[in-house]
Amino acid sequence: MRHFLSLVDFSKEEILDILALAKKIKNDAKAGKHEDYMHKKILGMIFEKSSTRTRVSFEAGIYELGGVGLFLSSNDIQLGRGEPMKDTARVISRMVDMVMIRTYEQEKLEEFAKYSKVPVINGLTDKYHPVQLMADYLTIMEEGLDKDLIVAYIGDGNNMAHSWLNLAAKLGFELRIATPKAYQVNKEILEKALEDAKVSGAKIVVGFDPKEAVKDATVVTTDTWISMGQEAEKNMRIKEFRGFMVDEDLMKLANKKAIFLHCLPAYRDYEVSEAVLEGPQSRIFDEAENRLHAQKGIMVWLDKRRDS
Repeated sequence: MRHFLSLVDFSKEEILDILALAKKIKNDAKAGKHEDYMHKKILGMIFEKSSTRTRVSFEAGIYELGGVGLFLSSNDIQLGRGEPMKDTARVISRMVDMVMIRTYEQEKLEEFAKYSKVPVINGLTDKYHPVQLMADYLTIMEEGLDKDLIVAYIGDGNNMAHSWLNLAAKLGFELRIATPKAYQVNKEILEKALEDAKVSGAKIVVGFDPKEAVKDATVVTTDTWISMGQEAEKNMRIKEFRGFMVDEDLMKLANKKAIFLHCLPAYRDYEVSEAVLEGPQSRIFDEAENRLHAQKGIMVWLDKRRDS
């Protein structure tokens, strides 16, 4: 049995296999062909952090695969009253076929997976956001930019930056990250990515200059400066991230065919300008839709390996 907790746990071949499956399921659906890959299977969806895209994409996705999703907020189950994660895992995994968790600490997710009898998917933690990266890369593939790919990530060295490090190190493309000095990526995650890059051939550069990072890039991406739970830091973060907004002037430094990605929600004229977000290079809504398709691929791939 396999879990989907971070991209570190997967080989290049496995990541591309999941994406190929996602693309097939998407193309079949667009052609009106719907296969019940997960007939009458139940997906438990545990939310300690609320979300628009994660809930809708997983709930719609399992339904379109022939199954059903159960929305479980921490207020609805005993986690909200202090039940240990391992007890919740041992109970819920006896009643459902797969679990998706969107929470804060990666350690809580890993503890749940350790005691679960069914595959567990990371819907987001403070450390990683792997399902988003699968959607992002599916979008990149559809744009034909996966060959000679150069990704520039601008902004906070957060879970999105960490997952970009994971993906680049596995697939072997060039990744440039530019963050303010006080918001750098996790040192251990960076070291692991640099070690894996020796095998894959990835080029990973981490610095503090957005213009340097974006020059000739084929994908420019960012994330909110104020994630859920960081609202009290808003004014300080806005000040410290000055100069890191992706605007038209910054996009002009990228490759002419470059696209802009953002995992959403986006705060206009903070991490990205309105002109870029709504401009011709933006693919944010294709990217958002691909959460649905990428996650279908992940669920089906995991389900096929449940007994292996």
